[in-house]
Amino acid sequence: MSYLILAAGFLVLLLGGKFLVDGASAIAARLGLSPGLIGLTIVAFGTSAPELLVSVTAALKGSSDIAIGNVIGSNISNITLVLGISAIIFPIYIQKSTLKLDYPFTLISSVIFYAMSFSGVISFFEGIILFSCFVGLNWYFFKTIERVEFTEDEAIQMKKKSPWLAVLQLLGGAAGLYFGSELVVGNASLIARNYGVSERIIGVTIIAIGTSLPELVTSVLAALKKETEMALGNILGSNIMNVFSIIGITALIKPIEVATDFIYTDFIWMLAFTIILLPIMRIDYKISRLNGLTLFLGYLLYIYFIIS
Repeated sequence: MSYLILAAGFLVLLLGGKFLVDGASAIAARLGLSPGLIGLTIVAFGTSAPELLVSVTAALKGSSDIAIGNVIGSNISNITLVLGISAIIFPIYIQKSTLKLDYPFTLISSVIFYAMSFSGVISFFEGIILFSCFVGLNWYFFKTIERVEFTEDEAIQMKKKSPWLAVLQLLGGAAGLYFGSELVVGNASLIARNYGVSERIIGVTIIAIGTSLPELVTSVLAALKKETEMALGNILGSNIMNVFSIIGITALIKPIEVATDFIYTDFIWMLAFTIILLPIMRIDYKISRLNGLTLFLGYLLYIYFIIS
């Protein structure tokens, strides 16, 4: 029953995130915000909202292992599981902006995250630093490069939506995120206690994969359509924002305790996969099906290592 409720919690979370994005985007379009700004702020925030609510709820309930494991596990699964499966379906071609901007920022954010965790706690002050990086990076991206995930045509359609429906979607989405996160965190902790599994392992596996489902579904659909040009940039961007926004905001609400197991195990895996990704990307400037299989097997190796 706990597994069914956990699955229901993930479904409520994902639907909550979608409704939140749809409602907020419609309201923003009516207020005259540009499609680029909507895509960079509301859409980007909405896709990260499930991870954020789970981590904040876990931290407030004293389950810091779930809060930290959720982000580390999501970053690992994005690089290995999501990219691996997508590349197996269709090779992912590398854009220059990915090598010049997305990858360096991904590596830097991962190193900062690891360095801050060494003290055993990510403090309120460190949360300010991370969140400031989040704000500054979004401002930089918006001012310097065009990333349109929300088109002019979509904005026009959004303006036609009833304002009452948009408000209802916004409120319903927020409620879904809240109750979904409560279900996920509560039942994940219950499963951990009942089966003698640590909250760390639950966080980096079940929770991380569950909250990464939007990225996985989006990337797989893009691969099936052979439209993978933006896949890697979006995945790396998600990893950057996981650290700067989710950990940053969570630490602002409540300092996050970091267990030693994370510092000497999961962080090492996360950094290793991030570093290995660079030479893989530089080979013919694409992630081939063979390299996609290598990444996928790397994820299976990580899972075997932490549960054995």
